[in-house]
Amino acid sequence: MYAVIETGGKQYRVSPGQTVEVELLAQEPGATVTLDRVLLVSNDGNTTVGQPTVAGAAVIGKVAREGRGKKIVIFKYKSKKRYRRMTGHRQDYSYLLITDIQSNGKSLVSAEERSRFEQQGARLADRYNQQMAALVSELAFDEAVGDAEGAERVADAIEDVPSKKGATKGKAK
Repeated sequence: MYAVIETGGKQYRVSPGQTVEVELLAQEPGATVTLDRVLLVSNDGNTTVGQPTVAGAAVIGKVAREGRGKKIVIFKYKSKKRYRRMTGHRQDYSYLLITDIQSNGKSLVSAEERSRFEQQGARLADRYNQQMAALVSELAFDEAVGDAEGAERVADAIEDVPSKKGATKGKAK
């Protein structure tokens, strides 16, 4: 069973239990998100294609953590004019653990699997929040003591906490 959803201007093929990297959502880690822009739902050989969306379909996920992508370098250059500009960009992401797929208002996932996925999402969010709280308290201590190098090191660590371990980019083709 799977569904194709649209969020952040991109399409993703998702299935229950999968962790998906999507554009940053306005939800905190641990929050439940309902995505109602479902373009396709497939279950046991029965495929429903929306025009453009499937009526009554929804994908429910839990925000496991937030993160930032790799840095993209933008370099502008004009030959013979001494014009050079270099900038960079890091995209913000939310990592969703898909807990349920609904079609026509009915869940396609069994209740025990759904509760297992919700518990797993809650554990991931708690682990992320604990890591962030520890780093923020260490940063506050370093700033209070006046350790500029330590504060800078911890600030860099805060940027890099959400690694891409376990996340998949489930884009539909």
